[in-house]
Amino acid sequence: MNDRRLTIPLLCVMLLGPLLAIWLLGFSAVLNFVLYYPLLMSCLWVTGGLMFWWRWERRWPWGAHVPPPRLEGEPLISIIVPCFNEASHVQDTIGAALTQRYRNIEVIAVNDGSSDETAQLLNQLAATNERLRVIHLARNQGKAIALKTGALAARSEYLVCIDGDAMLGADCAAYLVEPMLRNPRVGAVTGNPRIRTRSTLAGRIQVGEFSSIIGLIKRTQRIYGHLFTVSGVIAAFRRSALHQAGYWSSDMITEDIDISWKLQMAGWRTFFEPRALCWILMPETLRGLWKQRLRWAQGGAEVFVKQLPRLAHWRHRHMWGLAGEFLLSALWAFCLFYALCLYLLGWVLPLPLEMGTTRLTPLSFSGVILAVACVVQMTVSVFIERRYERGLLRVLPWIVWYPAAFWLLSFLCTLVSYPMVLVRKTRRRARWTSPDRGLQSHRQQLLKGREIG
Repeated sequence: MNDRRLTIPLLCVMLLGPLLAIWLLGFSAVLNFVLYYPLLMSCLWVTGGLMFWWRWERRWPWGAHVPPPRLEGEPLISIIVPCFNEASHVQDTIGAALTQRYRNIEVIAVNDGSSDETAQLLNQLAATNERLRVIHLARNQGKAIALKTGALAARSEYLVCIDGDAMLGADCAAYLVEPMLRNPRVGAVTGNPRIRTRSTLAGRIQVGEFSSIIGLIKRTQRIYGHLFTVSGVIAAFRRSALHQAGYWSSDMITEDIDISWKLQMAGWRTFFEPRALCWILMPETLRGLWKQRLRWAQGGAEVFVKQLPRLAHWRHRHMWGLAGEFLLSALWAFCLFYALCLYLLGWVLPLPLEMGTTRLTPLSFSGVILAVACVVQMTVSVFIERRYERGLLRVLPWIVWYPAAFWLLSFLCTLVSYPMVLVRKTRRRARWTSPDRGLQSHRQQLLKGREIG
């Protein structure tokens, strides 16, 4: 069944469903859904995070002298690094990959048609380290093609894939591969990204996002068995699972969400390993943050529309919960949009809605409840994440209210991304461009350019 046949019905559900719900259930019922759905999800994430901690994390030793995990049989691990214009970061990235405490590794850097000095730097590094291999693509093919090229060139069954600006923790590769050795049905394991860029408010609050939002979501999804996505910046894969699923799709804007669903739809399991630390760069401007999150939202919508025909089959019922959660979050965004429109119109027009008692009371009450939920969510996340990163309390004043900003950003991105996906007629190969890596990264590039000049 072609996913284009679902475009009109799905668009009608998104656009007309909230209006139908307001007409059938009443404005108050829809408003309550808009106000309390984030609270429900916050409670779910906090509960799931605590369950994950109670079941696994509380038993794990932690501290400066914890030995790396023992890998039975000491298998070779292939670390794949797709690179596109990463001259400012690639030396640090390759250096961190080569200095893993687990020594039986190979590093494969795929230069995807870079136009800067990335190729020369990679060749210099390969000349001094025999465990590094470099593959040069003649022109930019996109991250999915670069990853597939590295996977096909790898000598190992176990592949650790990272971005060209990411720095692996000393034991990251071993922690990622260990669950796949222990469980033969695990096809992918995602790690625990930590934010390096913190020079602006946008950068600092993302520290809290990856702890209080993303970290808790990953733990909760791990509890009920499936992850919406294994992080594209740090994840490990079983090559035989990738081969069965068809590797990464070159026409999807977010290859990480796509491969996560392809693996799980093929029957493979995905795990989250919080001890697999990886230090990453993130946008530090509102413009860069918006472009990144819009891309994530668009990629999630693309994958959902693509997989929707297959989700109707009973054999894929294990993914219904994940799909339902995603659909509810999208419907929440459209319900909020219509509720805001009708709420504002209700002040100037005599709309036939029971809005007289819903103007202030629910908003004020739910505001207090959501504020308390934000504080509780952040407190729980700091309690869980304190073993992985020091100094989280120093950024607490900046990030304690981020859950509210997270829902606002999700709302805006969903409103923009769904129409973009549903009305697009053809897919093109997704080629990457250099993203916003933060103001500190930008300054480093300027200084390096001046030195070269």
